Amino acid sequence: MSTSAIRTASLARRERQKAETRQAILDAARELFVSEGVEATTMRAIAARIGYTPTAIYHHFRDKDALIVELCMADFSALGLAMHKIGRIENPVERLKRMGYAYTDFALDNTSQYRFMFMTPPSQLLTEAHEQVLKRPEEDAYVFLLGTVTEAVESGAFRPELNDPIEIAQMFWGGIHGIISLWLTHCGNDHITFRDPRETVRTMCDNLVRGALRNPLA
Repeated sequence: MSTSAIRTASLARRERQKAETRQAILDAARELFVSEGVEATTMRAIAARIGYTPTAIYHHFRDKDALIVELCMADFSALGLAMHKIGRIENPVERLKRMGYAYTDFALDNTSQYRFMFMTPPSQLLTEAHEQVLKRPEEDAYVFLLGTVTEAVESGAFRPELNDPIEIAQMFWGGIHGIISLWLTHCGNDHITFRDPRETVRTMCDNLVRGALRNPLA
C-alpha cells in the first residue's frame, strides 16, 4: 500500500472513531437527560457514563448547551424524516392515519429519543434548542401534521363543526402520545393488561378519523 493510501486510510479511521465517540456522547447525554433531568445532568456525569474524561468531551462539544442543541436537532429531525417517509399520499385523510402509524413506529423503535423529546420536563435550554429545530420546517413533524389536517378540513372531508385544524391536530397527536406514554411508563404494571400499542394506535386512529368524517361510509 502506498504512503498516500495509508494516510487516507488512517484519516478515514480517525474520522470514523471521532463520529462514533460523538454519537456515544449524544446517546449517554440523552439517557441521563431522561433519567436525571436536563438541568441536573453535568458534562462530567456524561463523561463518566461512557468512561471518558470531561476534557475529552469538550473536544467534541464546547459546552452542554451545544450538546443539547445538536441532540435536539438530531432527534426532532429524525422524527420529521420518519414522518415524511410515508410519502406524499394524495388523500389527506389517509395520509393522516398513516402519519399516526409512522409516529408510533418511531416512538416505539426509538424509546430513548421519544422520552427525551416528549417526556422530559421542559427547561430553558431544551426550549431554546427546540427553537433551532423549528427553523427547518421541512423536517418539522408538527408542521407536516398540521398541514395535512388543514388540507383535510379545507377539502370538506370532516364534519362542519370540526373546522379548527390546530384543535384537530392536537387531539390526534394527544391521543397517540397518550397511548405511547402509558405504554412506556406502565407496561410493567401487573394490574393492567396492555394490548400491543401499535395495534391500539391503529384502532384509535381509524376510529378518530372515521368519527370526524362528514361521510364516514363514503
